[in-house]
Amino acid sequence: MNNPANVAGSPAIERDVPERVPTDWKTGAMQKRIRRRYAAERRFRFFGLAAVVLSAGFLAFLLVTMLISGVGGFQRTLVTLPIDFPSAGIEVDRAQLKTRGADLALAGAGLENAVNGTAAAAFGEDNRVVSDSAWLTVRDAIKADPSILTQKVSIPVPAAPGLEEAAKGDGEPADEAMVARLERAGAISTGFNTDFFQSADSTDPTAVGIWGALKGSLMTMLVTLLIAFPVGTLSALYLEEYAPRNRWTDLIEVSINNLAAVPSIIFGLLGLAVFLGTLNLPRSAPIVGGLTLALMIMPVIVIAGRNAIKAVPPSIRDAALGIGASKVQVVFHHVLPLALPGILTGTIIGMARALGETAPLLMIGMRAFISQAPQGFADPATVLPVQIFLWSDQVSRGFIEKTSAAILVLLAFLLAMNALAIYLRNRFETRW
Repeated sequence: MNNPANVAGSPAIERDVPERVPTDWKTGAMQKRIRRRYAAERRFRFFGLAAVVLSAGFLAFLLVTMLISGVGGFQRTLVTLPIDFPSAGIEVDRAQLKTRGADLALAGAGLENAVNGTAAAAFGEDNRVVSDSAWLTVRDAIKADPSILTQKVSIPVPAAPGLEEAAKGDGEPADEAMVARLERAGAISTGFNTDFFQSADSTDPTAVGIWGALKGSLMTMLVTLLIAFPVGTLSALYLEEYAPRNRWTDLIEVSINNLAAVPSIIFGLLGLAVFLGTLNLPRSAPIVGGLTLALMIMPVIVIAGRNAIKAVPPSIRDAALGIGASKVQVVFHHVLPLALPGILTGTIIGMARALGETAPLLMIGMRAFISQAPQGFADPATVLPVQIFLWSDQVSRGFIEKTSAAILVLLAFLLAMNALAIYLRNRFETRW
């Protein structure tokens, strides 16, 4: 071949030849550099693993602490109380026991005094063995079987708070002695506290339950879901598929992103001013709590929905338009079904956040003492986080384990919602 420098009399072409790089990987400098690189990688892996272990340790510590403190809340101590109804002098019209006025009739007949007097006579103590709500258990037994008013029967009733703590190994010496005495007589028992899941709030720690707060949480979450999900989804569809790209759209997008980071108590103030102050909706009602929480999680749903819609390939839209589909058909027949798993995941995560919120609900008055579970969306109610907050502020030691037990129920509720989000994502997610 001809030398390029001599072609057509052209001058020689000078080429920049890079300097030869040493390829001796066994030199001391190169080995030192490799050792530093491997050492940095080992340190990074160690610190990453240490961070994971530390996080798991804190989580395990939290769960173990809650389990130890709250397992007693799922148990109750009962004292078998022998009651001679004919000698107690309780006179009640049998016909009234089948009406709504049965509770007032039994209370007016002196049932509470009869139960306390029977306990004092049976155990030699002045109402220290049975709880203040023991007569309510007897009342329910009479309503279930009015014939016992003519008999002498033994009815298991809740033990007094001090006696219940002693039965669980954490009481005063006098209470422990009474527990030993009752055990010898076979008049005390400990079992699963089903009333904890069936009762509402009470001033007696042996009679409290979470059903009122749990039902209030479910009703509040239902209102939140029915408002936040459709509005958030339609907003995300409009912003991604229909809204023109201009400064107003950019302003809306920035506003939505900022609203997602606003402290939750601000939404409580908004709910207090708008729903209670302006619209005069009932205070401490699930409908007001649901509206307030819907405003709080709506930006989260919009952001999650927009990200899910963006993940749908443009080829899906082009193919649908190419076969004659309208814009609405493309959005609701093709884009929305494919983006729905991501939208649902974001919705459930937002709902889980709303379930654990307390500050906005305190601002709208959902911290009242509610002794009855709500029957409608406009009835006074409370929610689990607020109920936990109220119980933690009580002086009685009996509320400590009830607070921890309610926290365990709330954690189980949150874990179930997050597990549902993971299932929906894995079940319906489409990978492109």
